[in-house]
Amino acid sequence: MTSANADRLELTALRGVPMVQAGDDVPTLITAAFERSAMALLAGDVIVIAQKIVSKAEGQRVNLATLEPSPRAVTLAAEIEKDPRLVEAVLSESTRIVRQRPGVLITEHRLGFVMANAGIDRSNVGPPEGSEEVLLLPRNPDASAERIRRALSARYGCEVAVIVSDSFGRAWRNGTVGVAIGVAGLPALLDRRGAADLFGRPLQVTTIGFADEIAAAASLLMGQAAEGRPVVLVRGLAWSEPASSVRALIRTKEEDLFR
Repeated sequence: MTSANADRLELTALRGVPMVQAGDDVPTLITAAFERSAMALLAGDVIVIAQKIVSKAEGQRVNLATLEPSPRAVTLAAEIEKDPRLVEAVLSESTRIVRQRPGVLITEHRLGFVMANAGIDRSNVGPPEGSEEVLLLPRNPDASAERIRRALSARYGCEVAVIVSDSFGRAWRNGTVGVAIGVAGLPALLDRRGAADLFGRPLQVTTIGFADEIAAAASLLMGQAAEGRPVVLVRGLAWSEPASSVRALIRTKEEDLFR
């Protein structure tokens, strides 16, 4: 059974999740938010968590004032008109540059994601006055998702799934959408090859970015600015495929026709 069998989904943004600091326990914060809302997790629920609160809890902050740009970062920064210290941070998180132009730097992150500025962000990190801190992605988002999933499953006595999400731009389309960068407890990708269409014709190439679709739906409630809703409960999904990591969503270089 997959999400295609669901006739109704419920998405609920948790209220009252506080500003997260380094060392905070994310499952505890989520549990407290559930309790304040008189809610509880049920078997099969999916919790989608914004990357920023995971990164903050794990201390993935960097103060640009502490960075000394390398000659490569200085040269590249002049070409793309960006802060050399930010470029240095981006390069330290990347395995290679995919595209560049003034104002734009697309890299392959060390985790395999192709994204702008290696996912490094300044928004919602802290007050802008006098702050030069930026936020990196979690060191291992799959492991982060699994730790949170285990803690919440133990707390509520049922098996749940967790997705760590972030906002990505997309080639050939404007705008950002929520995507999964960490997955635990559900299949990141659903392989529908061999299933019949409405006329009995077997599907040949259809695979579904299951975790990405869930993350995108949750992103509608999370918002992108000052909404302050970094955790979303998704209820009503069902699946039978085994759980997998976010690696299932990353196209290999051998299959990538555009890199």
